[in-house]
Amino acid sequence: MKVCVVGLGYIGLPTATLAASAGHEVVGVDTNESIVDAVNSAAPHIRGEAGLDELVKQVVENGNLVASSTMVEADVFLVAVPTPITETKKADLSYVVAASESVASFLRKGNLFVVESTIPPGCTKELIIPILERSGLKAGVDFSVAHCPERVIPGNILYELVNNDRVIGGLDELSAQRAKEFYSTFVKGDIFTTGLIEAELTKLAENAYRDVNIAFANELALICETLGIDVWEVIRLANRHPRVNILKPGPGVGGHCIAVDPWFLVERCPRETRLIAAARRVNDDRPERIASMVQAEITKLNIDKATVACLGLTYKADVDDMRGSPSVAVIASLIRKGYEVRVCDPYACEESLYKCVPIHEAVKGADALVLLVDHKEYRELDLQQIRKLMRHDIIIDTRGVWNI
Repeated sequence: MKVCVVGLGYIGLPTATLAASAGHEVVGVDTNESIVDAVNSAAPHIRGEAGLDELVKQVVENGNLVASSTMVEADVFLVAVPTPITETKKADLSYVVAASESVASFLRKGNLFVVESTIPPGCTKELIIPILERSGLKAGVDFSVAHCPERVIPGNILYELVNNDRVIGGLDELSAQRAKEFYSTFVKGDIFTTGLIEAELTKLAENAYRDVNIAFANELALICETLGIDVWEVIRLANRHPRVNILKPGPGVGGHCIAVDPWFLVERCPRETRLIAAARRVNDDRPERIASMVQAEITKLNIDKATVACLGLTYKADVDDMRGSPSVAVIASLIRKGYEVRVCDPYACEESLYKCVPIHEAVKGADALVLLVDHKEYRELDLQQIRKLMRHDIIIDTRGVWNI
């Protein structure tokens, strides 16, 4: 089949690549010319994804994957564009709308249209389908519509796209089955079919569940900080209970899903989402809490100008993904508080808003050291040697890996 993947980001490009490797003729469409050029040069813009470079090179060279800045006709249209939130915590659906409008002009009878972008419940039926029907075709009669949300983790996307179970929601049974047949060409995991809104809500429920559990860990950390207790020891002991599995606290929640998707539920059902909304506030407040902890320790030093070394900019360990990273928020807060902040991250230096320096340069003469991301390089640091380089010995480990 000819497949058009709209959006060549962290989900769109790996999905397009896998579809191409399964023998489909794939055109990846993106409005960013630099991304189009990179893909056509077999040099993907996404770094650190196991196997992606090699697979992109293979499918580009054999002609199964071509990138373009303009829409084309296809048998299957797959939309994988961003759905961020606005400053008022509402879903920004402008990218989905633009993608749907672009596809509408190219829809033909017999086409399959799939949304992979994470969207609020009801969005496909209430917003997207009316846009597609401007083509003069009728959804469920002339073309099929499905929603198949991704559920992957950066750093291991290709493996999880292939091996994780998938949920596909269809406008009708035929739409669900057609989408299942398409995904079965490259997905080895089990594929479950359901309705459109059920699939939309399933994705949001998964990420809200994780967000609430992270918020519990972060709130427990707040309690322990107030009482002067080691939160890592409390969690270690509590998790010895056979039915307890408390997650690890941290400097906040980042990435493209967990910090965003629960707001879609709050927007749609504000009175029914008190717990989910509270969890979002707990996690959103965490970066400022970490910055205030640093400030409290530095204040005890009674010095005029303090220097803080911050290790980590990405939102999780061992990837270059900085989307929504709480580390960035912590650093911004420390700068607002008047500290000189030195930043180190071996993965994010090229795209960082802050100048990154080598770790020994960051800690030399620093008054405080803050671990924000537990990259492998940081987990293996010799803290005794690091302490010798510092002016004062304030060390705050927000990830609980140094056992201090």
